[in-house]
Amino acid sequence: MFIVLNMMITFYFYFQETFNNRLRERYGDDTLTHPEFDPDLWIEVGSLGGPDKNRVYRLSNTTADNLRSTRSVSTVRSAQSISSSQSKEFVALQQHTAQLTKKYNNLKAKYAQLKASHTQQRAEQRVESEQLKASQAQQKAEYEAAHEQQKGGL
Repeated sequence: MFIVLNMMITFYFYFQETFNNRLRERYGDDTLTHPEFDPDLWIEVGSLGGPDKNRVYRLSNTTADNLRSTRSVSTVRSAQSISSSQSKEFVALQQHTAQLTKKYNNLKAKYAQLKASHTQQRAEQRVESEQLKASQAQQKAEYEAAHEQQKGGL
C-alpha cells in the first residue's frame, strides 16, 4: 500500500509541476494572467502519465468528456467559467490530493520513526553481542586458568 500511495503522490507532484510549467509556457510568468482553470491543458497534462493516452487520470470519464466538449475557461479577461459540476470535481480532486499528501507525510514520518527505532535496536543488539562475547571470553579464560591450576596441583 505504501508503494501505491508513494506512486500516486509522485504522479500528483509530477502532474502539478508539469501543469504549472505548461501554464507559464502558455500564459507567461505573470500568474494574474493565468486562467483559473484550463481544461485543454488539464487534459493534455493529465493524459501524459498513464498508459491510456485518451484518459485523464483522477477524473471520471464523464467529467473528462465534458472537459473535452465544453472547453470553457475562466480567465481574468473573460467572464466564461467552467461548469459547476466540473468545478466541484476539481475542488474534490484538490481535497483528495490534500488528503493523500497528508497521509503520505504521516506515513513518511512513521517510516522515519520506525527506521530510527530499528537502527537503535540494532545498535543495542550489537553492544549486547559484544558484551556477551567479552563475558564468554572471560569465562573461558577463567576456566582454562582453573584447569591449568588443577593440572599443576596433581
